[in-house]
Amino acid sequence: MIKLKRRAFLAGTSAALILPALPVFAADFKEADILKTKVSSGTLPALKDRLPENPLVVKPVESVGKYGGDWNMALVGGGSLSMLFRYQAYEPLLRYTPDWSGVTLNVAESFEGDAESKVYAIRLRKGMKWSDGHPYTTADIKFWYDTVFTDKRVAFVGQDHWKSGGKPAKLEIVDEQTFKVTFDKPNGLFPLQVAWANNDQTTRTPKHYLEQFHIDFNPKADELAKQRGFESWIASFQAAAGFQDDNAFFLNSSKKPCVHAWMFTIAPGENTERAVAERNPYYWKVDTEGNQLPYMDRIVYQMVADPQVLLLKAMQGEVDLMDQYIATPNNKSVLYDAREQGGYDFYTLTSTEANVMNFIFNLNHNDETKRKLFRNKDFRAALSTALDRLSLIDAVLVGQGAPAQPSIKKEDPLYNEQLATQFTAYDVDKANAMLDQIVPKRDDQNFRLDEKGRRLTIIFEIDQARAVFLDLFQLVIPMFQAVGIDAQMRSMDRSLWETRVRQGRDFDATAHQFGANGGVAAMLDPRYYVPTDANAMYAPAWQLWYRDRANANAEEPPESTKNQLALYDKLKATSDASGQREVMKQILQGAADNFYVFGISLPPDGYGIVKNNMKNITKIMPNSFGWPTPAPTMPEQFYKV
Repeated sequence: MIKLKRRAFLAGTSAALILPALPVFAADFKEADILKTKVSSGTLPALKDRLPENPLVVKPVESVGKYGGDWNMALVGGGSLSMLFRYQAYEPLLRYTPDWSGVTLNVAESFEGDAESKVYAIRLRKGMKWSDGHPYTTADIKFWYDTVFTDKRVAFVGQDHWKSGGKPAKLEIVDEQTFKVTFDKPNGLFPLQVAWANNDQTTRTPKHYLEQFHIDFNPKADELAKQRGFESWIASFQAAAGFQDDNAFFLNSSKKPCVHAWMFTIAPGENTERAVAERNPYYWKVDTEGNQLPYMDRIVYQMVADPQVLLLKAMQGEVDLMDQYIATPNNKSVLYDAREQGGYDFYTLTSTEANVMNFIFNLNHNDETKRKLFRNKDFRAALSTALDRLSLIDAVLVGQGAPAQPSIKKEDPLYNEQLATQFTAYDVDKANAMLDQIVPKRDDQNFRLDEKGRRLTIIFEIDQARAVFLDLFQLVIPMFQAVGIDAQMRSMDRSLWETRVRQGRDFDATAHQFGANGGVAAMLDPRYYVPTDANAMYAPAWQLWYRDRANANAEEPPESTKNQLALYDKLKATSDASGQREVMKQILQGAADNFYVFGISLPPDGYGIVKNNMKNITKIMPNSFGWPTPAPTMPEQFYKV
């Protein structure tokens, strides 16, 4: 049972799918026939020797399932591997409850914090194993802490939830199952952040596998690195650990042990047509009748070039459950008409996103002139005023939505009217007048000129898999051109977009969808309100300064943004829910005053498709990457009839 005092956030028994430990009936544990065969042949230990002493008990949503079958999925483009946290790779120490009201136990058997939120005692499950049968213990936690989190040679950036006041937490190993985390200052958000989609690296760092690539554990690591095509052990270890980005973590990963319900046998990058993940024989969860999970034998991912191909496959019944990339407003009528043909129906996604599309200008651009211009709040406000949002909503969003900036939904206690509504009124004359004060000169084609006399060209670099963005920009570009801005769109594969935008400084602008519009989610993912991590693509150098001031690419932000970051530090140090809300309100007011980004509309509820033969599917769920839809509903208990 979770014993943290912040029960408004932590609900040890509120998750409908997780129960206290079963009565001891180890002799009655059951497994899939395919695993029984391996046990009989001697290639796999008996089930009682594969499960931990206290497996996690999952209560199925509808009914106890049956073994067998494939979960047919798809991955779009080369850079969409973060989707795998949604389907098979969400196994942190704590996980979010299905309704996102808090967190509950997962890999951790217990998670206990002191009254000040400075010291956390965490106990792992005794006897739990990686997918290759090697024990998962605190040795793996210490290895992660020493080689990934604090090893400056390796220089991974991130894991800010393990820091307070800019200092890493101290790790104390108590025994093979128990460790303590001690922060210099209160870290009240720590449990909530551990459960975020891809935050918890402590469950993704198998020491017995990765130590071969690290010089401190293998004196021949440099030789091994050269054999693998790397210049040094550092690059080799970085690639093997895969924590630079989500794509790197999953690429060519079939040899890396995991604790997930399914383990890759053909990983992305190892085959151009598909990736295959098979059941993990050492998976540490059972249902209420003692059946080892997962129910389904495999997840089979088709590697698809673009969303249109995926849409056709979905309509033909080749996809069992999906919402990303295909469940757009324009596609809904097409998918509705094809339900009988494809053998599927809809589920509902409640919106948690800050906007349907956020316009993001690079405020840290390497070009000094563009940097100065983009940082001018009035410039951004003018372009926002040039948008005819009602036309965009009618034409592309089929009338669903209302003009709004990236903000908090109105029914949420954190709602800020200025943040939501400012600069949303369409007024071309006003937009032109504002721009005349900033960039008054024009060329012979009526496009504005920057301070250096160059045509003011702004290229929006867009992930080509985002069909709604592409449709919106067909109408947005003429609106910007109408006020003298030579706006252009450049679409690209997700992997190139990740390199150019999320990791670069040379791009002009981009658009993105995610971020949070209320409650716990907004505090954990405030990307448009304060630049705390790499998701704040408008401020790549400022977020680096916040996370790692010694980084060569970091840049000290202006005072107004430093104030925002200081408030976020205060939020993280606040333990009680009411205090957190008050600090978050201050952050949101600061975001309204800074006006970092602008958007079109708060999103309406969305949808996804699920085949009629899929069971134990939650019919209404949040739509978020942080709550990695549908993972907190526990796909390991999905089954087919």
